[in-house]
Amino acid sequence: MKVALLAPLPPLQNGIADYAQAWMQALRGAGVEVRVPPQRADGSWDTDDTQFWPHVDIVHAQLGGGRGPEFLALEQLRARWPRLATSATVHDPERLVWRSPEPARGMARRIAGWPRPLPQLLALAQDRGTLARERRLAAELDAMVALTRSGGACLVERMQVAADKVHFIAHGNPLFAPAELPADEVLKLLYFGFIYPGKGIEDLFDAVAAVLRLRPQARFSLTMAGGSSPELAFGSRGNYLSQLRDLANGLGIAERIEWQLDLPAERILQCVQAHHVMVLPYRDSRKLALLGRMRGTSGALSWANASGRGVIASDARAFAEEVSYGNGVVFAQGRSEALAGRMIALLDDPAQARSWAMAAAALGTQRQWTKIADEFAALFAAVVERKR
Repeated sequence: MKVALLAPLPPLQNGIADYAQAWMQALRGAGVEVRVPPQRADGSWDTDDTQFWPHVDIVHAQLGGGRGPEFLALEQLRARWPRLATSATVHDPERLVWRSPEPARGMARRIAGWPRPLPQLLALAQDRGTLARERRLAAELDAMVALTRSGGACLVERMQVAADKVHFIAHGNPLFAPAELPADEVLKLLYFGFIYPGKGIEDLFDAVAAVLRLRPQARFSLTMAGGSSPELAFGSRGNYLSQLRDLANGLGIAERIEWQLDLPAERILQCVQAHHVMVLPYRDSRKLALLGRMRGTSGALSWANASGRGVIASDARAFAEEVSYGNGVVFAQGRSEALAGRMIALLDDPAQARSWAMAAAALGTQRQWTKIADEFAALFAAVVERKR
């Protein structure tokens, strides 16, 4: 079977690019021929190439992260090659693209660079047309995949498609040898992932400060690890790392924090397994909340499972679902006092970390990339067979 993959790929630095790379390697390992289509000089996908598309069985896109090129390519392929099977993994359900996929031009391009909230108001003004396009494309796709069950349910409802068109296939992860929790009596907490506004890092720092106020002698540390220069479709404001360091200094917690930025891939496992628990304090975007509900998951959480480590996560995205397997606990997003309470409970009962680690490792085994690749291969085979 020949699959064309429409997706951002490394060296682009974002979670979907990392996912797409691992996904492609896993599918190839399962015997599926995955090809990356030709691109034009401007980075858009060349959907007119007569030497490529007639020799493909199915196209699979990775949609999310505010990117438009893959969405536009699917629209063009449906018009240019209507008999070609098409599918997509939707990383940010309940929407496919969330904002206009067309590059901003003219006045819209000028407004995009104006102070907040004008760019956000522009996105809201364009939303009705964007949603109509998303629903048209969803109706034409042969299959969609959500990485969480709740995300799949939201996608069915918002895109107004039949339930059997949307499939749940969990976020895959590598399979690693288990490692015991650190023997050190100091509780080691880890934030891992790309570092940018919206991840709730300020709430995490506030929670650390609150724990120290309530338990001045508490023995714990926090490591901040991950990509320091992510490529963001929705932009960022200022030097965020400097802002975080200033915040840590102002809260008096700088000595409790170790920074391990831009870890090479070969050091990620060692980093995660050197800690007791991962903390993911994400917040749902207020702007995106006006457009829909984001019910995706996190590549960092999949790393926790793969490494056999539990998670303290906010209830943003679909984390409540993802941490319902005994592999961690959630707290109310945006409430640093709630997060501090979870941290204190762990300090008082460190055996929780061992229980979570065992459940995480079991989930990681179930979701190893080899099994996930087989699920995708079976889905593609069924779609292609129906299309004939």
